[in-house]
Amino acid sequence: MTPEHVFTEPTNTEAIRVIGRFEAGQGIPDAMRSDVRMLGGLLGQVLREAGGDDLFDDVERLRLATIQAYEDSTSDAFERASAIAESFTIARADEVARAFTCYFHLVNLAEEHQRVRVLRERAGQPGREDAADTVATAYARLRTEVGDEEARRRLAGLRFHPVFTAHPTEARRRAVSSSIRRLSDLLTQHDAASAGGAEQHRARRRMLEEIDTLWRTAPLRSQKPSPTDEVRTVMGVFDETLFTTVPHVYRRIDDALRGEESGASAPVVPAFVRIGSWVGGDRDGNPFVTASVTREASQIASDHVLRGLERALERIGRTLTLDAETTPPSAEVTALWNDFAAADADAAAALATRSPDEPHRRVLLLLAHRVAATRRGDGAQRYATPEELLADLRAVQASLVASGARRHAFGGVQHLIWQVETYGFHLTELEVRQHSQVHAKALAELESDEPISAQTEEVLEVFRAIAEIQRDRGLRAAGRYVVSFTQAASDLANVHRLARHALGDDAPVLDVVPLFETFADLQAAPGILAEAVTFPEFRARMAETGNRLEVMLGYSDSSKDVGPVAANLALYEAQEKIAQWAQDSDIELTLFHGRGGALGRGGGPANSAILAQPPHSVDGRFKLTEQGEVIFARYGEPAIAMRHIDQVAAATLLASSPSVEQRTSGAAARYAEVAAVMDRSSRDRFFSLVKAEGFAPWFATVTPMEEIGLLALGSRPARRGLSVESLEDLRAIPWVFAWTQARINLAGWFGLGTALEAVGDEALLTEAYREWPLLRTMIDNVAMSLAKTDERIAREYLALGDRDDLAALVLEELALTRQWVIRLTGGEGLLENKPVLQRAVQLRSPYVDALSLLQLRALRALRAPADAEATGSGADAEQQRLLLLSVSGVAAGLQNTG
Repeated sequence: MTPEHVFTEPTNTEAIRVIGRFEAGQGIPDAMRSDVRMLGGLLGQVLREAGGDDLFDDVERLRLATIQAYEDSTSDAFERASAIAESFTIARADEVARAFTCYFHLVNLAEEHQRVRVLRERAGQPGREDAADTVATAYARLRTEVGDEEARRRLAGLRFHPVFTAHPTEARRRAVSSSIRRLSDLLTQHDAASAGGAEQHRARRRMLEEIDTLWRTAPLRSQKPSPTDEVRTVMGVFDETLFTTVPHVYRRIDDALRGEESGASAPVVPAFVRIGSWVGGDRDGNPFVTASVTREASQIASDHVLRGLERALERIGRTLTLDAETTPPSAEVTALWNDFAAADADAAAALATRSPDEPHRRVLLLLAHRVAATRRGDGAQRYATPEELLADLRAVQASLVASGARRHAFGGVQHLIWQVETYGFHLTELEVRQHSQVHAKALAELESDEPISAQTEEVLEVFRAIAEIQRDRGLRAAGRYVVSFTQAASDLANVHRLARHALGDDAPVLDVVPLFETFADLQAAPGILAEAVTFPEFRARMAETGNRLEVMLGYSDSSKDVGPVAANLALYEAQEKIAQWAQDSDIELTLFHGRGGALGRGGGPANSAILAQPPHSVDGRFKLTEQGEVIFARYGEPAIAMRHIDQVAAATLLASSPSVEQRTSGAAARYAEVAAVMDRSSRDRFFSLVKAEGFAPWFATVTPMEEIGLLALGSRPARRGLSVESLEDLRAIPWVFAWTQARINLAGWFGLGTALEAVGDEALLTEAYREWPLLRTMIDNVAMSLAKTDERIAREYLALGDRDDLAALVLEELALTRQWVIRLTGGEGLLENKPVLQRAVQLRSPYVDALSLLQLRALRALRAPADAEATGSGADAEQQRLLLLSVSGVAAGLQNTG
């Protein structure tokens, strides 16, 4: 976020001096600076028009004070900024919070726009990116290490499998996201128009209108979305981006690998992306996700992909105006047409009229007709499976090759094939998740000869829903069943037992996926898996799939269980042992990473995390959860989505190269004693905080944890029980979200400083940071997390609780961790080795501070002792609204929630 001229040109000398000094320290690209000036100026105009000069002036007063406080920690500017925030009426505080939130949305948009600019510039300058950055360059490196044949085999087996979840971490309303997307289109139009011309003026006028819409749109949802609402929200990403973008990723990689041959012969790049979804399938702790919701989720996704395929077939078909004389059809393509004409003479006549003597065009339009029939469920013309459509497309492709039209065969028709291979007729591979204790309870009821409860009947109905989905849309449409809190092999066998109770011998095909979440479960995982694969159902399914097995690792609860440092080390050790067991057992293992968006939930750059994994834990396959704001940040804009998929796929391919595996395994062995010391000391430090008497209610007091539960973020409840007396009842998302809002980010770093101090040898740790990918990734991620903390504001939150001992413990660990991270990464401040990220964080911080001060004001009022008459008063409701507005704004400013 750029600080200068945020809402308009500053008018007084002090404002110019403060802003100028702050601006001078930031290397903002000129094009982005221009965008932010324009968008900020338009917002300033909207504020003046909507609220008058007084509103504008109040926003400016707080803005300038927080910039000054950020620049000079020795001045009284922080106290002055706090006093300004406290001086507003509650109504004015609401408006100021909304103004800063709007501004963050606009600046996030400008940064995204700048990223797209940079990506387009790089696309025209080959060789600017590192070997791990693109599949093409990663493949070239792999060839030098393993040879052509082995590199081709590994490329053919490449798989990237993001799984979209409905975990409630997207603080923006969908209406706000839609407004921002429209603004993005207008900003692109503004760039393309002639400077000062009529089109540019028109784009600015429409942007002003859209920003006015953004300002006037209620920033908070009035009610929680239903699971079906969440399904439809995720569908927007497919409709607007992924359906058309993923084939372009394949094409771009094929272009880079084969140059002029790409598009003129069969591609070497497989359709390596698979999209999974828990939206409408994840019922762990969410009573609103029922079997009927799961059925509806699958139906909605299928409808979207079939409409997409129908449009794509018609679009490519209309362009395939190849005359029968120049491009004669094969016998197979002719037979396709004749069979259709015999079955539906009227439809065939209509298509023939549109495409006289253009047999390939006619047949593609015929395929579009059959896909439409499939969507509607119309009788004989519908496709039974996506494999039937693929066979027809390959027949068209072979016919075009035989007649010499190779560029058409491997151009547009190949894109269609890639889309069907990627998405089938289901779009997302819907996964069901349920808690192991729910299964155990259901089985106990079923085997007691007593009447079963509604919950147990619902458990059985889920298996019937899976069977119906598989019958209608194929095995890929549904079939993975994730068991939360897997603690014994019997937890996995219970899924098959329940499926038999539901449907007997007609039970659906199931790939049961254990989810190991706690520290103890991660350690027990290899033994549990070794027992599970002896079960008949597991043996039979693995025999059908080429001895494949999927195992999910939970980052969230393990981090909340033992702290982020010990959790990271435990996850590495668990992966190492599971991967070795799979190698010894000749099992093709896929590890499924339950990562969230924030560091405390496994967040951070995925590509660097992949390259830090143990040998054979990746082997060309990477699967992870994507949620909330991360889905839209990574996949909402086509150029950014292409870049992200390419980067992650490149790291997935490269992670199994001999050089990377040797480096990671060698470093893990070399620094095993360092890891052991860090594990013990960080865990002890973490336990001294979270196991202190009264910690849970103190945590709920010094953060807006309770209030976050009031935000209508998602359909899933924020905690498992009704109290906050125990952290076990608190979900990992509000645990992370609450610390983030308090500008402490404790869930991402607490214990690292003590761990490094316990090792003590700075030279050894500096060497380890350089040579040990796991430590480097951990410290780099913590540096980012620490950069988003603010000690002065953190002190204000900690002061809300009457526990000086716990507050001191947090602040001591914060100082120690910051000190060690700076020493190991070099320089005098955080993120000096990552200047682009440093700039992004530093530019946002003073503006987030403004919202934090407003949030603190509301939180103090809500935490203050109240007499009986005031309890539940309108004043409390107003303070609560201000707090929730500030939560939304801080989330937008930090770009991290859960």
